[in-house]
This record gives sequence, C-alpha cells and structure tokens, in this order.
Amino acid sequence: MYPEHRLPPCAASADALGGRLVGGSRDNGVVSTYQPSPLPTADPSRTARLRDALLAAGFTADGLLDLLGAPAYTALARGETVPAERATRGEGALRTLVRLFLLQRSVPLAGARAVLPVDDCLADGWLVPDGASEAGAADGVRAVVDVRPYGGPEGQDWWIVSDLGCAVGGASGAAAAGEVDRSQLVLGVGGASTTLAGLTVSTPVGRVLDLGTGSGIQALHAGRHATHVTATDLNPRALACTRLTLALSGAPEADLRQGSLFEPVGDERYDLIVSNPPFVISPGARLVYRDGGLSGDALCRTLVQRSADHLTDGGWCQLLANWEHVEGEDWRDRLRSWVPSGCDAWIVQREVQDITQYAELWLRDAGDHLGDPARYAARYDAWLEEFESRGTRAVGFGWITLRKSGADRPSVVVEEWPHPVEQPLGGVIADHFDRQDYLRTRDDAALLADRFRLADEVVQEQVGLPGAEDPEHVVLRQNRGMRRATKVDTVGAGFAGVCDGTLSAGRILDAIAQLLGEDPVLLRDRTPESIRLLVEQGFLVPVVE
Repeated sequence: MYPEHRLPPCAASADALGGRLVGGSRDNGVVSTYQPSPLPTADPSRTARLRDALLAAGFTADGLLDLLGAPAYTALARGETVPAERATRGEGALRTLVRLFLLQRSVPLAGARAVLPVDDCLADGWLVPDGASEAGAADGVRAVVDVRPYGGPEGQDWWIVSDLGCAVGGASGAAAAGEVDRSQLVLGVGGASTTLAGLTVSTPVGRVLDLGTGSGIQALHAGRHATHVTATDLNPRALACTRLTLALSGAPEADLRQGSLFEPVGDERYDLIVSNPPFVISPGARLVYRDGGLSGDALCRTLVQRSADHLTDGGWCQLLANWEHVEGEDWRDRLRSWVPSGCDAWIVQREVQDITQYAELWLRDAGDHLGDPARYAARYDAWLEEFESRGTRAVGFGWITLRKSGADRPSVVVEEWPHPVEQPLGGVIADHFDRQDYLRTRDDAALLADRFRLADEVVQEQVGLPGAEDPEHVVLRQNRGMRRATKVDTVGAGFAGVCDGTLSAGRILDAIAQLLGEDPVLLRDRTPESIRLLVEQGFLVPVVE
C-alpha cells in the first residue's frame, strides 16, 4: 500500500483520459500525440444549478459511501471500478451520476435530463453528446471531466474537478495507449493531497498562497480560513480545474496565476504557504505533475529556502517533499541546511526507500513496467545512473513545516517518525511550535516555577514480567495526534501523574523527593531536562496565565 504522502495517481489510456490524439511531442524518440479535451467553463448561475442538482441527487462523499458501501468506495479510490460498476446497476439519480462522472460511462440522454440541467451542462462543456439515434440526434451524453465528491472538514459538500482517468483503466491503460504525453494532465484527489490538507495549520489568516495548486484542493481548504487565496501552477490547465473546483463547490474565488515556484507572486508575502509540489526525484521531467525537473531534490530545497522571503512575520510554510540520502552525509544535517535563517522548522521523515525501490515505484506509476521490456530496462538504468552520479543511496519522504519566528535561536527539529498518526494534525503542529516558543524562554529555574498538566489522551503503561512486584519500565503513550510513546523512570511517571496544573514543577519534585527519600536539591538539578523533553513531545502542557 502506498503511504498517504505519496499515493501515486492512476494512469489511464488516452481514450479514458478524455483526450484525443493530435499534433505531437517526443519522449525518448517515441512520438507522443496526446492532447486533453477542452475544459468546461464556469458560468456562475449555470454552475449553481449544477451544484444544486448534485446535492439533490445525493452525489456527495456521504452519499457515495451509502450507495457503494465501504469496500467499493475504497476500491474506487484505488482506481478499481468493478465493485462500483456492480453497485450502480439499475436505475436511480445517484447511480446515473456515478456512472457519468466517476466511471466515465455514457448515459442515456433521458436519464441524464432526469437528474441534471443537461442544457446548461452542454452549454458550459461539462457534458458532450455521445451516440446517435436512427434520426441522427445524440441519444446519450458523457462527461468531459472527473467530478469527484469530497467531504470538507466541517461537513461541507465539495467537488474536485480534474481530468478523466484516475478512476478508470489503472496503470494498464497507459501501456495500451503507448507513450501518452501527460504533461498537461491535471490529477484529482490523492493521498498526498489529503495528507497536506490535514497537516495545514488552519487558523484564520489574511493571505494564503497555494503553490502548485493542481486541481485546487488546498485552495478549497484555504478559503475556509483566509481572506485572500492566491493559487499558482505552471500548468494553465490546472488553474482552469482549480477555478472549476472552487466554483462548483460554492467556495470563494482565488487569485489564479501561472508560473513556476515563486515567479508569479513577485515579492508578495503571505501568512501561509502550502505546497504539494512535483517532488519526485527523477532523471528529467517526463511527467510534469510529479517530476521536479531540477537535479536531485533541488526543487524541494529551493522551495524551502526561498519561502522565508515570501512569509509575513509569524507566517507558515507547509509542504510535502522527497529528499536524498547521500553517501557520507547525515540526512538530518542535509535538511537542516535547507532551513532559512529566522525560521523555526519541524521536519518529519515518514518513510525511506532505497534507490531501486524508489525507481520501481515511479516507473510503475508511469505504467512503464507494462510496456516494452527493453525500454523499461533502459529507463530503470537511467534512474540508477542518475542516483549513483550524485552518491544517492536512498530517498526519504515526509513533511516540512516552517514558521518565520525571527528567533535568534531558531528551533529546528528533524526526526524520523514512520509510525501511525491521527489526522488532522494541523492543531498538533501549531501546538508544537507554541511549545518551542515556551521552552526557549525558560531556563531551569523558570521551568521549575511553572505549572503543567498532563496532555489529553495520554495513558501510562507498565511493562514487566507477569506477577512481578515492580515493572521493568513505564511508558507514557499518546492516543491522539502523533501517537508518541516514551519511557520514563519512577520520578518521571510520578511527576506526570501529579501534573494537573495546580502545583509548580518544583513543589511536585520536592514531594517526590520526600516520598523516595532523595535529596530534593539533586532531584531539582537533574529533572528539568526530562521535563523539557516531555513538554517538547507534547506529553505535558504548560499552564500559562
């Protein structure tokens, strides 16, 4: 199973993608002639009528789950359509919309008219005629784009508009069509999109930049808590899809700008920058929606290093990234070197793959393994040659959050955490940086004078042999958020258990020293480091008045 932060898009044939073969571009000597179909327009009144029709039919995330059932619903997200095909046999408004927009089947014109404002949809290009009766008139319609229900964090009914194909054909479709040029293709919602949305700190702000907007999911989320949203993309087709996503979802319009990285925004500054960039480290840029096009991990590094110039004081930058593990260099030091001055950072590595696993993953994503074996081998060799030329031995996947604190001693935490977490994590991330602010202003004396409480959903576990009088060790475990676990000694367990915000840390330690028969001065001297760690990892919460 693909981790949530790098779920690849489903490949599909040119026919399934709703495109047509014209013109030509060249990839490794093979002529590729794919051109996507024109996208719909978004007339405000007609789009509102379409939205009302989708809602009336129950074409929502909850409605789909009720109709399809959990197995077929999750299979559709993986690009497997057979369970959904079986679940949508028969008549009904919702079944018609699933076949039309998700399974990309032609539906009878009469059935479509019973559910949708078909004339509006034909006028704006959401639908096109398909098939003809004996009289020569079209007797069916088909969708031009994928319209996918998506549930917002507060129960909103939204729809993500993207190119056809992510739910049809799978990777085998790409091989069937030969070399398909997908440089203009706009993908829908994937694991990376939803992961970033869950990580984003969503406190109310003035200005948000969605850099590399794709089909607009981050801009859609940003519209909930920002006064102004700017969305950029190198691909003009992506900007058009974002406009459709926002309009169909009834969300505020965004300022859409075309260009690479920070070029479209000049010297403007933002309170929040979010980006799900084309982070795949590959030889060249065959697939613009995923391949960075710069050497190694330079695209992600450049994005991180230049972000500070576009952040307001206290502003956030949050992105997903891949980074190289280079021989003779600690990957943590490599990432620390990316962090711009004046910024705090929290960088979490979620997974590592060796270069062979990484190359195979993305070759399969492109459908190369289903094509000519010699070409597959040549491309595989090119990936390994590229990695070996830079001394790359593995690639890490993860999350990067920056905050422009302006601190003289910035907090830069780089860690590996491959364990399960509980999304959304935006609040957890904001709390992490608040705790860093707190800790850098407290020396040991101030720390002992402060009061703390045990964080919510923290439990204590005792580990030892059955029947033993005393445990071998005690573990504090978080049941929410990052779901961390840490070993503590008797003093640490007792201290955490008593922390309810009423007594200072120093007074609690004095009481523990008396119970254990220890010197309270020595206990006060050696315990602040442990308290700092428990605060930093979120087990203890400072009570600040």
